[in-house]
Amino acid sequence: MNVDDLVAIDIHTHAEEPCGCARDDGYDEFQAAMAKYFRNPAGKDGMLPSVQQTAEYFRERRIGAVIFPVDSERNTGFRRYSNEEVAEICAENDDILIPFASVDPWKGKAGIREIRRMARDFGVYGFKFHPTMQGFWPNEHQFYPIWEAIQEEGKIALFHTGQTGVGSGMPGGMGMKLKFSNPMAIDDVAADFPDLQIIMAHPAFPWQEEALSVCMHKPNVYIDLSGWSPKYFPEILINYANKLIKKKVLFGSDWPAITPDRWLRDFEDAPFRDEVRPLILKDNARRLLNL
Repeated sequence: MNVDDLVAIDIHTHAEEPCGCARDDGYDEFQAAMAKYFRNPAGKDGMLPSVQQTAEYFRERRIGAVIFPVDSERNTGFRRYSNEEVAEICAENDDILIPFASVDPWKGKAGIREIRRMARDFGVYGFKFHPTMQGFWPNEHQFYPIWEAIQEEGKIALFHTGQTGVGSGMPGGMGMKLKFSNPMAIDDVAADFPDLQIIMAHPAFPWQEEALSVCMHKPNVYIDLSGWSPKYFPEILINYANKLIKKKVLFGSDWPAITPDRWLRDFEDAPFRDEVRPLILKDNARRLLNL
């Protein structure tokens, strides 16, 4: 990867289509609800972009992309997509794709073995967790061996925070409980694992101030700006990004729910300082990922 040639690094993109299997039962309904929530035609009438198609899209735009599946088999019943296959496709497109993996934390020792295998044999840079979708509190001590393994492997833990589009508008929100994604639970993890690099994903509505507080207080915590158009960012988030945490804020789109084209277009009109924009778009991610 020639990072100098990249316009930006998108720290948050999803592998939503399976690499080597068909969509799972109920997945069409789930993706249609997501498409409605994000006002995104993708997912309504057909398949979402594959990992290979994602690589081609981002290559055309000279944007590096961190990409991952989400393993939430226990809480959703959807069989997950293979971490190994995603990592293999990333290796074939390593000029533009940066692999993360995802392990359902409820898998315990089996999950820890997979974390070590994905880190050592497949060279993933980090692991994605979605407390609401996976149905767990990150600060419960039964999950601490997961964070210990990631810290020992020198990898990044990326946690969804705040409200989610997952299940929005579906009966009971598809059983998703928003409370699990309060960023204050991440504060405990950051305190107890000070060498674990953590990214809190998304403007953390309705807990934005809590997220900013954690990011300010814990040197090992970053915030990505994915999942929202910049024109909807709360004023306090922009103020902190411009000053107090300008080296800890990361560009993320939430592809394919939100495209980089849309996000970057709205970012141009948002009141970020000129000297802060390159930090958000590429420099902070480059340093965190050690590219």
